[in-house]
Amino acid sequence: MHILLADSDATEALGHALARTRPQPAVVHLQGDLGAGKSTLARALLRALGVTGAIRSPTYTLVERYPLESGEAWHLDLYRIGDAGELEFLGLDEGTAVLWLVEWPERGGAVLPRADLQVLLDVEGEGRSARLVASSEVGEQWLFRLAEATHLQAPSLQTG
Repeated sequence: MHILLADSDATEALGHALARTRPQPAVVHLQGDLGAGKSTLARALLRALGVTGAIRSPTYTLVERYPLESGEAWHLDLYRIGDAGELEFLGLDEGTAVLWLVEWPERGGAVLPRADLQVLLDVEGEGRSARLVASSEVGEQWLFRLAEATHLQAPSLQTG
């Protein structure tokens, strides 16, 4: 699925649509260059799931954990790690996460759980684009629900 994101409002609308349709548990890999909108999308998704207070970028902490009604959401930013082995000190094997949002997942290698959904963000002119790719059966079902939801409820999202 390819979605044109004309502005930050459209990126937030995508985050809300992902939150409304998300499965549990779910792993999302957010990929794209610096400034492509990975953190903006993650923040919008977390906000739509009811996270209140500050939603900090995990650029320096590597992981931020947020309580949800059904468990925890983990937001990881792996840009600054040099080796996937560095992740073993973060306690990511606890199994309490019902949602993983991973920026720069390629740096985490096999240490990370397999993605259900890959979101490939790119700068396009004044806006952004998002290509959503299912990486599991759970991800395929998620994209199906998302396509229905964005078609009916989010006119600011233009799918192509």
